[in-house]
Amino acid sequence: MGRMQRRGLGFLLALLPSASLAAPPAPPAPPPPPPYESPIIAWTYVVQPGDTFAAIARRMGVSMAALAAENRVPLPYLITQGQVLRRPSPAGDAVPPAPRPASRPAPVPRPASRPAPVARPAPPLRPAPETAPAHQRETGAPRLSWPTSGTIVARFGLRQAQGRANNGIDLAAFTGMSVHAAAAGRVLFAGTEPQRFGQLIVIDHGGGWVTAYAYLGRVDVVEGQRVTARQPIARIGRSGEAQKPTLHFELRRDNVPRDPAPYLPVRL
Repeated sequence: MGRMQRRGLGFLLALLPSASLAAPPAPPAPPPPPPYESPIIAWTYVVQPGDTFAAIARRMGVSMAALAAENRVPLPYLITQGQVLRRPSPAGDAVPPAPRPASRPAPVPRPASRPAPVARPAPPLRPAPETAPAHQRETGAPRLSWPTSGTIVARFGLRQAQGRANNGIDLAAFTGMSVHAAAAGRVLFAGTEPQRFGQLIVIDHGGGWVTAYAYLGRVDVVEGQRVTARQPIARIGRSGEAQKPTLHFELRRDNVPRDPAPYLPVRL
């Protein structure tokens, strides 16, 4: 009888599926984060296609102002593919200043007989400075349209109260008016620039040409978005250094400011 029970038990075990005796499978490993979300831990980083200054600062875990100061990148923080950016040093790793050498006692002047003064001839008159030539429209520039219908209150090159030259034009408008893309392109930056420009949008038009829209009240586009000419991208407001509803508009080529006036159509 014991032999029959053992044979019956063996028969039942043979009928059980093999999966019930095997160990449960391990859960799949989580997928690695996409490259554009991975943190940057190296001390230097080479700008890749599609990178933005804000995204690189976020991945390094530093502020845009600190990253710009370390790499001497001026506003509005434009970068190019292949550019090498250095990570700012932490405050605790700052190199202490070198000790100053001990001050030496001032030498005692020796009395000496001074020669009689010799009359000098009057310096020649300097020629009058030449008037700078008017800025001409460059070939390959995008065909621009006015970003808003406001009135120009500050022109290109005008010295401002802070002593800086105006790198664009300022247009006074009413709060809530639409701001349009001056030409088709891709949004490089859309967000807040806390030092001067407040709510800021930067659009790449290709060939090194970009336009910037600052002092905005509301931003209606995102980084990486494609926009068409005259597409609404923001609303007039007051942010950054603006004391009243104003649009600050800039045109740059290879990060060098250009006077937007020759590139904008004549207003009738």
